[in-house]
Amino acid sequence: MNTLLFPVILAGGKGERFWPLSRKDRPKQFLSLDGSSRSLLQATADRLLALGGGWDSLWVITSSQIAEGVRQQLPDLPVQNLLIESEGRDTAAAVAWTSLEIKQRYGEDAVIGFFPADHWIADQKAFAHTLSAATQLAANTAAIVTLGIKPTFPSTGYGYIEQGEKIGSFNELPAFHVNRFTEKPNRETAETFLSTGRFSWNSGMFVFRAGVVLKELHTHAPEIIEPLEQHGPDIYPQLPKKSIDYALMEKTTLAYVLPVDFGWDDLGDWNAIERLLKTEETPNVELATHIGLDTQGAIIYASNPEDVVVTIGLEDVVIVRDRNVTLIVKKERTQEIKQILKILQSDSRFTDLL
Repeated sequence: MNTLLFPVILAGGKGERFWPLSRKDRPKQFLSLDGSSRSLLQATADRLLALGGGWDSLWVITSSQIAEGVRQQLPDLPVQNLLIESEGRDTAAAVAWTSLEIKQRYGEDAVIGFFPADHWIADQKAFAHTLSAATQLAANTAAIVTLGIKPTFPSTGYGYIEQGEKIGSFNELPAFHVNRFTEKPNRETAETFLSTGRFSWNSGMFVFRAGVVLKELHTHAPEIIEPLEQHGPDIYPQLPKKSIDYALMEKTTLAYVLPVDFGWDDLGDWNAIERLLKTEETPNVELATHIGLDTQGAIIYASNPEDVVVTIGLEDVVIVRDRNVTLIVKKERTQEIKQILKILQSDSRFTDLL
């Protein structure tokens, strides 16, 4: 039996660690970061449309600040399939509201998948094969299925999922009960995780039936689901701000993981550009006109092709030139861009740079 999947794109993020290219009026999901002509949001939609459901089955949830940009980027998205949050309340509220809407339209057995708008996936065929397996599992089991990425290095930037007992295979992919979700580990702990062979990266992608997730939200996050059921989205600004991991996934006993390998990156900060585009033949990743002397290991980006970036003797830095801002940061400190944004936000001279 072919069960239809209703994919939902989570498109409300700010992408602050890609500042200054990512700004309030042009967040990360509207950018093309791999040298293609498609934005991350458009590439995500292309990937999900290829699963076969078409535009009628695709949903997007986003913030009121960028809803018009979403409409421009995805002009074929049905207006009734675009949910607009009056205020961002993190992923638990987004999952709860969208699941309620899809259940109301298609019933509690509708299988829903949630996908961040700003991830990169290399192998579309393997991705589609994985989603078919996840849909089978969710359709036939009271399960909240998460896609666990097989780790390729001991990352300290991702959360991890520990797999427990194997419950069977779906579309020839093994599925496991989840033992636990963990926060981002230190290097030593990450290396230990990899050595066991039982851990995968938490991709933030989930598949489940509407009725299953709503029942679990009633059990573990009534403070989110009950106000939404009683008052609808008007109550949104008063909902607690919680991630779906914290509100539900770390508590439910219905979590299952499919360890998968289709070439994945969450594009968390500027260093992701190097992971995507670096070749052994070139000393730097250059998405700009760059003249360099003894510069290596650099990531260099300029939004205006007429801007020329000149460097001498630099190593392992990120240089970004966009409009009226130039960012220069050591690659190891790109996570601190958020701190700079807080400083800019507190000074009225710089708020137009956000």
